Amino acid sequence: MDHTALVVIKKTNNLEFDDKTKAMREYAVQNGVPIIKDEGLAFLKNIIAVKNPKTILEVGTAIGYSALEMAKVRGAHVYTIERDPKMYEEATKNVNESAYKDNVTIIFKDALEAFDDVKNIKFDMIFIDAAKAQYTKFFELYTPLLNENGIVVCDNMLFHGLVSDNVDTTGMTRGLRGLVVKLGRFHDFLFSNDKFDSTLYDIGDGMSVSILK
Repeated sequence: MDHTALVVIKKTNNLEFDDKTKAMREYAVQNGVPIIKDEGLAFLKNIIAVKNPKTILEVGTAIGYSALEMAKVRGAHVYTIERDPKMYEEATKNVNESAYKDNVTIIFKDALEAFDDVKNIKFDMIFIDAAKAQYTKFFELYTPLLNENGIVVCDNMLFHGLVSDNVDTTGMTRGLRGLVVKLGRFHDFLFSNDKFDSTLYDIGDGMSVSILK
């Protein structure tokens, strides 16, 4: 992995949460649901504020937290994909209770099988935050749907600091080691992809931003 593209930026947090959002955050903590870190969310929302995407595809809904937060920034329509029945049910409830329910469409399907559900939509932005071992497949599958100068944001790119050139994987479980290796290969794929200009930011759990050339 080539980390010469890693950019360290000041971790700022200007987020404000209403009661519904606070309840979602509490649910995530109590039920062990991984949601985007505050610094990463603030960074993501700043990107949306600047780029003003009209359509966003999210791979990995979980409880609908990041989908709703993205929709709030500039009123984009977020299409979000989730395969877990429990997460889909919780996300559907949260979206239906939100003032932004008309801005979010949840697709209940495995992300690798959902292309036909969105193939006729052009997206200004894609946010990938699902199974880390499948990032390359997600990227290759959905980026053909990007509009000109569209962007792709990927979360968990540093995966708790485990994805780097000098991390010793010998003490890891086989499953964790395999995940770290695959995510590292995605780094290589991303930064050697000549169709995109990509930058890795050391914020939250590591976030990459790729702009279609």
